[in-house]
Amino acid sequence: MHSRRSFLEQLFAAAAPAASLAGSAEGSSPWQLGCYTRPWAAHDYRVALDAIAAAGFRHVGLMSAKNKNNLVLSVSSTPEEAAAVGQEVKQRGLKTVSLWGGQFPLQGPDGLKRLIDNAAACGSPQLMIGGTDEKNHDAYYRIVAECCPYAESRGVGMSVKPHGGANASGAQCRRIVQQVGHRNFRIWYDPGNIFYYSDGRLDPVQDVPSVKKLVVGMSVKDFRLPKVVDLTPGTGLVHFAKVMAGLKKGGFRRGPLVVECLAPGELAQLQAEAVKARQFLEKLTGQKA
Repeated sequence: MHSRRSFLEQLFAAAAPAASLAGSAEGSSPWQLGCYTRPWAAHDYRVALDAIAAAGFRHVGLMSAKNKNNLVLSVSSTPEEAAAVGQEVKQRGLKTVSLWGGQFPLQGPDGLKRLIDNAAACGSPQLMIGGTDEKNHDAYYRIVAECCPYAESRGVGMSVKPHGGANASGAQCRRIVQQVGHRNFRIWYDPGNIFYYSDGRLDPVQDVPSVKKLVVGMSVKDFRLPKVVDLTPGTGLVHFAKVMAGLKKGGFRRGPLVVECLAPGELAQLQAEAVKARQFLEKLTGQKA
């Protein structure tokens, strides 16, 4: 037990300098342009990392993969496993900017703390959560509030994304952030989901003012009717230039912009779509990945 505790202390100490609270960016480039592993969910996460690096990205978001729980890392992963994932990321010249670890149990804070530990161990400065239904709303966010200081001590910011239910829009996410009431809990915006969960009725361009001063990152996701998000950004209904203008007006002027979905296909097709997505982001932001 003592040796394991020492290992974890060393792990967190090593991760702390690289992990910062949400919303920061590196060097002179304001945006961290990246891609999640989700488009390669049918494959081992290393396949996704290879493809993301080969597409010209330098930043990655850890999400879906052919793994236990269909996630790169989850509550059932150990910090040692998370550290190994972090090494795989570094070996490809990438940096992790976001971790989606799925849901956590509501019996107490231990599950969410495990996700926070895993974010710190793999070097992710952000842990994105998806929210819950109305029935479990209060219990879920009590745990989030309880864990905010713990996450801050690990150099991990937490954020909720628009993801249906009680957090389907920016305004709903804002109310949740106010409910939790901690500086280490903010919003990870997702314009495609604004369209998706409103059945195309709420345009993110109109929604984005509701998240003023609270956004720390964005899932770059597009949308097409009736309910399609497996698109390469720039090919659907989201007007990303206007969304970005609204986000900047609201104070989000630097931070992670991470592609979540691509047009589906075999590996060669996914690779081509990833390159298109990177080029789209470079044009959108006026900077190189």
